[in-house]
Amino acid sequence: MYEAFFGLSRNPFKLSPDPAFLYRSPQHEEALANLIYGVQSRKGFVVLTGEVGTGKTTLLECLRDFLVYHHIEFATIFNSRVTPAEFFEMIAYDFDLRVEKPAKTEVLFALNQMLIQVADEGRTTALIIDEAQNLDWDVLEEIRLLGNLESREGKLLQIVMAGQPELDRKLDAPNLRQLKQRIVLRSTLLPFKEHETVEYINSRMEKAGMPDQQVFPPELLAEIHTRSQGIPRVINAICDNLLLTAFALESRVASVEMLDEVCGDMRLEWPGRRRRQETVDEPFPRPQLFRRDLGGG
Repeated sequence: MYEAFFGLSRNPFKLSPDPAFLYRSPQHEEALANLIYGVQSRKGFVVLTGEVGTGKTTLLECLRDFLVYHHIEFATIFNSRVTPAEFFEMIAYDFDLRVEKPAKTEVLFALNQMLIQVADEGRTTALIIDEAQNLDWDVLEEIRLLGNLESREGKLLQIVMAGQPELDRKLDAPNLRQLKQRIVLRSTLLPFKEHETVEYINSRMEKAGMPDQQVFPPELLAEIHTRSQGIPRVINAICDNLLLTAFALESRVASVEMLDEVCGDMRLEWPGRRRRQETVDEPFPRPQLFRRDLGGG
């Protein structure tokens, strides 16, 4: 809606995970390197955790692109609220296993045959599980047992689990100590620091066609960081709505007053919010626009 007004080639702050917009902060660079190394080196289990909106799914999309480019077989499970039977059905479907019925025994037999064949060709196979914090205990145990599929050269199936911090707490449970011991690589994504938020916004604007963005002044960038608390998804939602508001008011520059309005509409809470509210005398004129919220996940 506002791209042409600002001279942008595309929307810089869409909420869907897009590897083309990956901001390579040191922690994201390290986490992606761990994911790739874990799969390539046949380490078995790799875990990626982080709060909601910190970029886990975007990194998984980057990993998927890498696997496709290097012709590495993989399957992805996005819906983690499944029973063990449904889990094996999804594996059979995503790996395109030729089984008459997706019963556990048949799926395991067909999967083992496929893994051996792929390994004999000098290649490896990966299973990516997103939102893994939702996995039931019995499904986690089945995943642990999949780690037993191995040859002399290493694990036949590389398992990548990504989830919110609850996943780490789940893996610390005494009944999952065997699975925890098999996790070779772990990465945790944290919210951005202020300079990273600034670099993140500038990077996305540059990739959308504005190398030296002037829409978000330095003082506004600092406020965006404070109110988003450094969470990339929240930053995207704030900036998207700021661009929409500035476009509606025919302004080339966003302001703190616009930010107040956007944050109010988004029902955001942040440290010091109440103190700032007490200093605001006049409400900012409200453009009649549809606000884009934070989305799911």
